Amino acid sequence: MTSTDHGLRPLLPDDAEPAVVPAPPASPRTVTLAVSALATALLGAAALVLPTAYAVRMPGPTEDTLGTQTVGTGDDAREEQLVDVEGAPTYPSTGELRLTTVSVGGGPVSDVFAADALLAWASPARAALPASVVFPQEVTREEQEEQSAAQMTSSQEAATAAALTELGYDVPATLTVAGAVEDAPAAEVVAAGDVVRSLDGQVVASYAELLDLLSGVTPGDDVVLGVERDGQERDLTITTTEGDGRAALGVYVAADYDFPVDVTIRIEDIGGPSAGLMFALAIVDELTPEDELAGAVVAGTGTIDVDGAVGRIGGIVQKLRAAERDGAEWFLAPADNCAEVVGAVPDGLRVVKVASLAEARDAIEAIGAGEADGLPTCS
Repeated sequence: MTSTDHGLRPLLPDDAEPAVVPAPPASPRTVTLAVSALATALLGAAALVLPTAYAVRMPGPTEDTLGTQTVGTGDDAREEQLVDVEGAPTYPSTGELRLTTVSVGGGPVSDVFAADALLAWASPARAALPASVVFPQEVTREEQEEQSAAQMTSSQEAATAAALTELGYDVPATLTVAGAVEDAPAAEVVAAGDVVRSLDGQVVASYAELLDLLSGVTPGDDVVLGVERDGQERDLTITTTEGDGRAALGVYVAADYDFPVDVTIRIEDIGGPSAGLMFALAIVDELTPEDELAGAVVAGTGTIDVDGAVGRIGGIVQKLRAAERDGAEWFLAPADNCAEVVGAVPDGLRVVKVASLAEARDAIEAIGAGEADGLPTCS
């Protein structure tokens, strides 16, 4: 009796190799499609690592202007006040006033690759913009850094002048004409280096006094600007222009202040003018006995003029994100940035609209007192 093996067996002898059946040759169309797909993939991969003409903004670090900075390195490292006031009594605060920054790549600063730009477009915290919008044309990295540092120095001086004026100090200054606005009537009259002495016969000893005198002038009217040029006193008749709704001389004025209180601001690796408001608030806070913040963490941004006007800045969306990330509960935003703020405020952050140092001071006092519900916001 024979048995039947129902298992699967090869159709070849046990010692034979399996037959290899060659695949049919690829058609020309298949080859073309495969080569095209590979080339496209390679080009796409290469494009992601090639520099672009874009700049990317992202949330930068924040700093508490009421806190300290590390000065020196190694064994010489020490903590010193970021905003240090001497020559007058100062008072502690239990809160924080955090300046906000934007980290920027592109232009003369660094390369921005396509992958970076794509990430910025996809992220609500970042922004990709043509580099020409963010940086002046044909500016080197060194020139950009020098300009940013100069703006920071000017911002610190303006913040100090504005804060001390807000607190009732007299802030004498020597005002020197640095130039004239292009096409302004004053361009034909003033000269760089003219030292401003008077306006319509009234002595001008500070920038605030000059602005106060101009506030009584109707834009377009003539004024007599008394200056000292090459050691000689001169009276210059200037037709005023309009700026921010008031009469303006149409000249750029550099101020050499004689501050009645010594203020030192220590800040490294941060440039530009947008920290002016937070510097000024820190000076006000340190020189007043009240604990304005009462433990609140308030962030903010804004340029500051010596008359206390708060100006528009760039990168407000990224600064809002930086503030929320670093624990701020409140954010002081320039009134002129409100259109960008609407719809961009992170959860947990409340924005207060300010147009002047006086308004910002009132805001932090209200926040500290728990009476902030009526403060103006961007809407």
